Amino acid sequence: MYYSNLIITMKSLVIIPTYNEKDNIEKLIKEIFYLNFNLDLLIIDDNSPDGTGDIVEKLKVRNEKLKIIHREKKLGLGTAYIRGFKFALKYDYDSIITMDADLSHDPKYIPEFVNRLKDYHLVVGSRYISNGGIVGWPLHRKILSHLGNLYARTVTGLPIKDCTSGFVGYDTGALKNINLDEIHSEGYGFQIELKYRVFKKNYKISELPIVFIDRIAGKSKISKKIIFEALLLVFKLRFFPK
Repeated sequence: MYYSNLIITMKSLVIIPTYNEKDNIEKLIKEIFYLNFNLDLLIIDDNSPDGTGDIVEKLKVRNEKLKIIHREKKLGLGTAYIRGFKFALKYDYDSIITMDADLSHDPKYIPEFVNRLKDYHLVVGSRYISNGGIVGWPLHRKILSHLGNLYARTVTGLPIKDCTSGFVGYDTGALKNINLDEIHSEGYGFQIELKYRVFKKNYKISELPIVFIDRIAGKSKISKKIIFEALLLVFKLRFFPK
């Protein structure tokens, strides 16, 4: 088992937003709890028409560490994470791990995220450092992602190779000092903005190499509109900060 020799006493919460992930969610939940690690799992479901929320409800009956928040409609990734962060702060979790529901983020990395959060306030699962990588993307998508991250890093000054990563660990002590209600961005923009806000508070940041595997089942939620908004947000963060 990955990092099974680590003894970690932090109270940790994994947060996963979902929308139409019935083909992936049960497998992902089982893989996370197979780690036999000291963590809880919070699913935030946006009233998935395919019954994702119902699957989680059935699994929750047998596992008190599995929790779910049902939202009335599709409200977006950013607001889902903010809801999850506020849940974590309310119930005094020490650390938070965010990840996608489509099996592109391997749960085996979770213990190392938590371990690093003993010494860092932000741990970014990075595809773009040594030993990181991407499986299943065509060349043009890899190039676009590299260029997007280069743009975000250059404009904002973020000392992070993978600014758009969604596999991220946060120390809740750092999140307490960030006004979460000021964050209204979505998708890639949300990922960049929250990292930028942590960076501007001079918190300690680490990048953990991960191998990202493109989804096999289900449909991607990323659109051209979300990508364009992220590009615009980067400019606003740097030159028109709140």
